Amino acid sequence: MNTLTVSVVTPDGPVLEDTFEMVSCKAESGELGILPGHIPLVAPLSISGVRLKGPNPERIAVSGGFLEVRPDKVTILAQSAERPEDIDIERARAAKERAERRLQAKQDEIDFRRAELALKRAMNRLDIAENR
Repeated sequence: MNTLTVSVVTPDGPVLEDTFEMVSCKAESGELGILPGHIPLVAPLSISGVRLKGPNPERIAVSGGFLEVRPDKVTILAQSAERPEDIDIERARAAKERAERRLQAKQDEIDFRRAELALKRAMNRLDIAENR
């Protein structure tokens, strides 16, 4: 079976480097499925989970960044990326509740876009951690 080398890198360093049969992720333009031999591509990523299919499947929570695809390699340059075992579930739940309170408060001094992004990040982290 053909495989892709997948690297997930953040400003804090590498998160993952392994081989997989398929990469599924959500770009800002929509859902992408990457197989070996895919045409070269660069796409901005949304806050979402990345699914890596292979003998040892993985899911990773990413908070934006970029996807670079070459025929035999996929590189994800993410602002942050976490494997399920690295996610602090209680901290993610607290962040989700805090963001929901800010959005419901509807006060003028609250940056709604920032609160929405915080909510999306927290929900993504919880989804990845709770649905291993």
